[in-house]
Amino acid sequence: MYRTRFASALAMAALAAILLPSSLRAQITFQRTYGGALWDGGGSVRQTTGGGYIITGSTKSFGAGDADVYLVETDSLGDTLWSKAFGGTDVDYGCEVQQTADSGYVVAGVTFSFGAGMGDVWLIKTDADGDTLWTRTFGDTNPQWGYSVQQTADGGYIVVGNTGPYGGFDVYLIKTDARGDTLWTRTFGGVSDDRGSSVRQTADSGYIITGYNSSSDGAYLIKTTADGDAEWTRTYGGTDFDEGQSVQQTRDGGYVIAGDTRSFGAGGSDVYLVKTYADGDTQWTRTFGGTAEEWGYLIQQTTDNGYIVAAYTASFGAGDYDVYLIRTDSSGDSLWTRTFGGTAEDGCSSARQTADGGYIVAGGTYSFGAGGGDVYLVKTDSLGNVAVEEPKTSSTRASAFSVYCEPNPFRTRTAISLQLTAHSPAALAIFAASGRRVRTFTVNGSPYTVWSGDDDFGHALPSGTYFVRLAAGDQHTSARIVMQR
Repeated sequence: MYRTRFASALAMAALAAILLPSSLRAQITFQRTYGGALWDGGGSVRQTTGGGYIITGSTKSFGAGDADVYLVETDSLGDTLWSKAFGGTDVDYGCEVQQTADSGYVVAGVTFSFGAGMGDVWLIKTDADGDTLWTRTFGDTNPQWGYSVQQTADGGYIVVGNTGPYGGFDVYLIKTDARGDTLWTRTFGGVSDDRGSSVRQTADSGYIITGYNSSSDGAYLIKTTADGDAEWTRTYGGTDFDEGQSVQQTRDGGYVIAGDTRSFGAGGSDVYLVKTYADGDTQWTRTFGGTAEEWGYLIQQTTDNGYIVAAYTASFGAGDYDVYLIRTDSSGDSLWTRTFGGTAEDGCSSARQTADGGYIVAGGTYSFGAGGGDVYLVKTDSLGNVAVEEPKTSSTRASAFSVYCEPNPFRTRTAISLQLTAHSPAALAIFAASGRRVRTFTVNGSPYTVWSGDDDFGHALPSGTYFVRLAAGDQHTSARIVMQR
């Protein structure tokens, strides 16, 4: 009798486990870092059909050159299955990755090693093991940068980024066939810098793009036909600098944008969400943040029609900057927020809901890992909690150690003010939002350095968000700066 009841109880428990919603079952949580002794950073993550994760970003620890595209596949526990580096002797960076219908992967980014000129859009197609099937570059002798890619319903790819001379960038939209060969390209924008940050195919086989519009200093939304021709454009924001970083069509046929705003919110820059109707008219907007700096990078609609947002925060958390994970209801109102990181700079540029109802978050960390910056992967439960934390590296900070930029935002030049502990040799560098180092300075005891928005080769950089990092000994701090040409 006991055995019969015990067997029946086991059967009922197994049935209950099957019938329970995934969000109520046991959920795996972890924090992991990936990289070597040099700088490595993550830009995009997705769950794979096998239940693991695929991450892309950039690595200086591995590969052929200054920085290479970094592709890492893990199992469901975050343990590495394989990693690959792609690139040449110059700087190359991976911005977004997606698993394709053949179980391989496609990566969009930028290459300075290959192509026609001063940076080209780079598309890499791999098999399921990360081995290269083909690569394509898109561009001319002007700079072209690729930020976002999606496989389209016809098996080809849609890519968005920037193209044009410095000071005159346009949104750059590329449609390819399944082999990566160009079917058509389109540009959108005015006389100053405009940029595309994210693209997705819409239910009517057209495309929706978000980015930045220089004419209004606002978040940019462009709806196109299946052939890439503009149906309508909208801008969102106020009298200061506002931008869109991520866009998705929602289940009601409208669109949702995540980015950042200096026009609204609690102070500095805040995470900015814009929900629109199908015609692009505003349905609601929300801001999140404190009195320091926050900015949003990716938004995804969740299974309950709410949203998960990947962001950075300087107002909350344990250190200079931290991962900022925001969960909202369908109206954009906060259900909870979480921060992850240590006493140094940490942040995330990608977050997505996983099959078990939790969330996977990818970015970069200076608090943990093997070297001078590592890929940071965080898996949470459905409430954004993590049960396991990696050991933290020690970090000390002196009160007389800071970096400050004025004016910020700036158009032609800004003064970077430095406050250093006496007699400390220091390194000052500027990084693009993608994590690529664009400018280095020699700190020779002067209390300030003037930056005119150029790179190490004297070329003018495009409008956008940059990070100024000051390091001396075991101390380091950073500041966010916005350039508006």
